[in-house]
Amino acid sequence: MYWYLLLLFLSAFLGGAAVFLFKGGNHKQLKLVLSFSGAYLFAITVLHLIPDAYHGNDHMVGVFILGGFIFQIVLEQFSDGIEHGHMHLHQHEKAVFPLGIMVSLCLHGFLEGMPLAAGYKEELVFGIALHHIPAAFALGTVLLANHQSRGKTLFFIALFAVMAPLGYFVSDAISSGGIGNLQRYFNRIMGVVIGIFLHISTTILFEAGPDHKFNRRKLIAVLLGVGIALASFVAEL
Repeated sequence: MYWYLLLLFLSAFLGGAAVFLFKGGNHKQLKLVLSFSGAYLFAITVLHLIPDAYHGNDHMVGVFILGGFIFQIVLEQFSDGIEHGHMHLHQHEKAVFPLGIMVSLCLHGFLEGMPLAAGYKEELVFGIALHHIPAAFALGTVLLANHQSRGKTLFFIALFAVMAPLGYFVSDAISSGGIGNLQRYFNRIMGVVIGIFLHISTTILFEAGPDHKFNRRKLIAVLLGVGIALASFVAEL
């Protein structure tokens, strides 16, 4: 029943653990995965999440979408853009735990899991899972660069990996009325998540290559991501 939650956890955990197998910062395949997942998330957000958020005729949803977009910009001041698979390494002679990166990335993962409770599990879960692979890999790289032990690195990767499933359970409790009266504000909460998705996906696309240009392989990955999301949308009409 919860296969998609297991997939979210394993994609992030295994993506982060792969840092022990692959060395260096130039991972072309991961960049292609990022381009695909960014395009897929953008298309799913536009085709499914935004129309659903406005379904209740709450015109304030747009304000919360804008707020989510700006909130993600603020988060990235602490995460160094790891959500996009970026690795800005700051070498230290002693072990230094990147607290700001860890907190902001976990909050980001938690919020990304929330839309799963609103439906479209199959459509969203693959995009989020693919997006978390390079993000977790970047997190593992940063932890090792800051002299965290192998055990601590795996622990904090697992902590990040569990955030999206946790976001689902909290969101499910809200949408079903299990947490106070938050159900009446569910669309606004989803508006924040939509804003975050829009920022993450468009940033990935804008940073697709040098001078913001697409090479052929990345263009194909982007078109494939959009095409699959569009195909699933048309199939439901």
